[in-house]
Formats: sequence, C-alpha cells, structure tokens
Amino acid sequence: MLRRLSLRDFVIVSELELDFGPGFAVLTGETGAGKSILIDALQLALGSRGDAGVVREGAARAEITAEFDTPAALQPWLEEAGFDGEAETLLLRRVIDAQGKSRAWINGSPATVAQLRESADSLLDIHGQHAWQGLTRAPSVRALLDGYAGLDTAPLARAYEDWKLAAERLDAAQNRSADLLRERERLAWQIGEVDRLSPGADEWDEMNAEHQRLSHGQSLLDAARLALDALSEAEQNAESLTASALDQLEKVLDFDAELQPAVDTLRSVQAQLQDASHSLSTYLHGTELDPERMQQLDERVSAWLTLARRYRRPPAELPALLQQWRDELQALDAAGDLQALEQALAQARQAFDKEARRISAARAAAAPKLAAAVTQAMQQLGMAGGAFEINLLAQAQPQSFGLESAEFLVAGHAGSTPRPLAKIASGGELSRIALAIAVTTCQQDGASGGAGTLIFDEIDAGVGGAVAETVGRLMKQLGRTAQVLAVTHLPQVAACADQHLVVAKAFAEGRTSSDVRPVVGEARVAEIARMLGGERLSSTSIAHAQEMLDSGAALAARQPAVRATRKAGT
Repeated sequence: MLRRLSLRDFVIVSELELDFGPGFAVLTGETGAGKSILIDALQLALGSRGDAGVVREGAARAEITAEFDTPAALQPWLEEAGFDGEAETLLLRRVIDAQGKSRAWINGSPATVAQLRESADSLLDIHGQHAWQGLTRAPSVRALLDGYAGLDTAPLARAYEDWKLAAERLDAAQNRSADLLRERERLAWQIGEVDRLSPGADEWDEMNAEHQRLSHGQSLLDAARLALDALSEAEQNAESLTASALDQLEKVLDFDAELQPAVDTLRSVQAQLQDASHSLSTYLHGTELDPERMQQLDERVSAWLTLARRYRRPPAELPALLQQWRDELQALDAAGDLQALEQALAQARQAFDKEARRISAARAAAAPKLAAAVTQAMQQLGMAGGAFEINLLAQAQPQSFGLESAEFLVAGHAGSTPRPLAKIASGGELSRIALAIAVTTCQQDGASGGAGTLIFDEIDAGVGGAVAETVGRLMKQLGRTAQVLAVTHLPQVAACADQHLVVAKAFAEGRTSSDVRPVVGEARVAEIARMLGGERLSSTSIAHAQEMLDSGAALAARQPAVRATRKAGT
C-alpha cells in the first residue's frame, strides 16, 4: 500500500506531501489543473523515463519520494540486491536535475533506475484511459489470463531455453563433426606423444638434482678424499694436530684454570673432526660413479627438453599440459557425442512439453471463468446482453510462453457475434470493457497477493449516468481488498470514494502552481456539485451532490481519510 508521496519542484508543484490510507480514493479537479501529476510522479519514483522537463522552472532539481508498505514477496529481492529488506516500509526516492541527470535510492541506499522498475510490479498497477489498447496485443492478453489463473510461467520459459540450448548444441555438433574429428585426432596424437614420456608431477626438479649430482661425481669423490686426508688420514692431519695440542694443554691445566676453556673447545673440536671424518669415510665407501645411470638421465632430460620446445612450454609444465589436453579431449568427446546430445534434446523437449501442457490446462480452465466474470461486470456497465470470450489459439510452433496465444472477443449487446476487441468501434464500449477487465483481474490480483495499490487514470472516460454509478460501486468494492486511487471526472465515481483529493491550479507572482488538498464535509459537497454543474453552484446541484455522497457512504463504512501537509507554492 502507498503510504506517502512527497514532491518538491516537480513540474508546477513547489512542495507537497500527501499521506494515504487504505480504501478507495479519488483525485478530481478542473480540466488542465494537472490531475495526472501525482500519477506521473509515482511513475518516475518507480523508474519511468524522466528528463529535465519535469523540473519546475527556475529550480535546480525535482525530487519525488514514495513510501510503501514493504510487500513480503519483495523482501528476498531487496536483500539479494543489498537493500534493507526487513524494514516495514519501502522508501523510493528519485532526483532529476535541470540537466536531465537522474539519481535514485531505495531505503536510503543508492539504486539504479532499472532497480526501481523491478520493484514496481510488486507495488502498484496503473490502468490508463487507453488501457484497452494493450488488451488487443497477444502478450498482454496472455499475461492477464496467466495472472488471473495464478500461473508462474518462469519454469516454462526456462524449460524452453533449455530445450533450445540442447537443440543448438546438437546442431553445432552435427555441423562441426568433421572439425571435431580433426581436433580430436590432434589432441589424441599430442596426448599419446607426451603420455609416452609419462612425466611425473615433481619429476623434473628431482631429475635435475640427480643429474647435477652424477655429472659432478668425480669432483665430489676427489673433494671428499682430499678432505678426509686433511682431517685424519694424511701424515699431518687435523685430528693428530688437535690431539697434540690438547695433550700439551692438559699437562699444565692444573697450574692455571684459565686454560680450561681452551681445553674444552679443543675437546669439542676433536669430537666434531672425528664425526666429519666418519661421515666422509661413509660417503666415499657408499658413492660410486654410475655412467649407465648418467646416460639414462641424459636421455630423459633430453626427451623432456625436446617436448617442451615443441609445445613452447617450460619443461616443468609438461605434466599440467598433459592433464589439460586430457580434459579438453573429454569435453570434445562430450560435445561430439551425438547420441548423448540427441538424448539430452529429447529429455529437454519432454520437460518443456510437460510444463507447457500444465500451463495449457490451467489456461483452458481459467479462460471461461475469467470470461464469465468479465461478462457479468459488463452487464453492470450498460452492456446488458453483452458477452466476453477468451479464444485460445494453438501456435504453429511452441514458444517460450507455451503452446497457445490468447485473444479477447466481445459482443457488445445481445444477439451480436463476439469479435476481436480491436474491432470494437465505440470508444465508450472499449473503455467500459477495459474497466470490466481491469476490475475483474484486479480483484483477482488483490486476492492472490498482487500489487497492493491500483491506480485508474481516467479509465471511466466515455461513460456516465447509471453506468458511472456502477463504476463507482465497483471501485469502492475493489477498495476493500486493495488500495485504489482513481483520477476521474465523474461525480458519481467521486461520491463513492472513501477519500477525496482535489487538484487546483493557481497563478501568483507571475508563476503557475498546482496544489492538491483533501476535501471533506462542505468542501467535498462543493467539489461534487462543481463536477455536476460547473463553477456556478446552485442549491439544486449542492443538494444533488449531498444526496450522491449520502448514497456513496451507504455502500460501506468510511475508511480513514487522506491527510495532506501542503507547503506554500510560488
């Protein structure tokens, strides 16, 4: 439900704040007073296209803020988009500057205009005076029928896309079979060549270390032998010299304790020299030159380097390259498996057909119910004996929306043959039929959790008299399940409203401004009288207006009135 609408420097409105309540509200005023300004402002707040023309002359920017109750269905979307989805109210704000640049916010966080539009479907529906034009187009007709039936066609659209994608994959595989075969042969040959080498994941580094050790084997042995000689096996060696030094110091150690650290160090050095000599001796006894192993490593390193140069990769990357080719070959086999692709296509088509048949059955069941409800509404709108039908037409080819399209057929009076809505000549009949459809489908939306606010923008054009009274009663009835706002020129409709807003235009200090105010009591009687007989009010028109209001009030208990806070315009 719409709770509040705030405007600042919008078209000819300087500043305006309106608080709304539930029920049926009307917006009236003289011709040219700007009755559609609020509708235009709401559309901008919900993401419609705006330009610098909406900025009041002389102002830097126009600001529109609309506050709604947060629909439960919109909360997941708000949270996913990064907005506060737990707040009880949803605040939409739009600013357009004098250069035409636009900015938007949702619950205080920056948003895109596209995100404003995404939120609109859950917040309000606007039915204009030319609403019947959309009812001549198959997509609009189908959407109305699906909405009335409570259908979610998103799974059907996804199934259709899956089917088309499966068909495209099969077609591509069939057209590219020769290319796929050549590509497979190339990959298989490359895999076979590298697979013969069977490169291990860490083999290159380990092999390089072993190759380096074997290629310097003689140098390593020579160095170890010389080191062992110097430590323990030569005539003059480190161990004997250390032992001699230690013997000399130990003889005189008792005479001076300051020699103890030197003795301790020599004993440690002696032990370390012995350990080193043992390690070198073990190394010399356990190490031999292995020309055969060296030749094997030379050949394998050469094989690695040859493949690495051929495929222009570092040798260490050969194992990863082999796995990559294997993955590509597996994907290629899957893409070229015509039998598997044909099976996938058949399964996708079966899934689509199943969902399409479900949708078709639901449409076939809902169409006569909707037709009967609209026919009943037509009887109350001056079209006694008229009939409304919904024709479901089988498609030559399945589409994303299903197996059939839909069109509305209308017989305006008893005995006439139902014809497509587009061929109805009378503008008054078209408006009344559009109103009957709108009221019927909106009642269904209200019952099924659709948009909480419904706006009728002069949809009652071309009707009057007793039919106008019926229009008012229908809208009041609709206001019991949804918030309804109607822009109207009919006093019979206005008299049925729970809330009445009047738009007035004024000229002061060289500028025109528009103002919106609620009317109650005598002010409302005067407005209804003006709508009945023009600006010159007579006792007869005032009495008639009071009688209409009394009759309208008897339809249902009055709901909370609209409050308005108006700030001075210039």
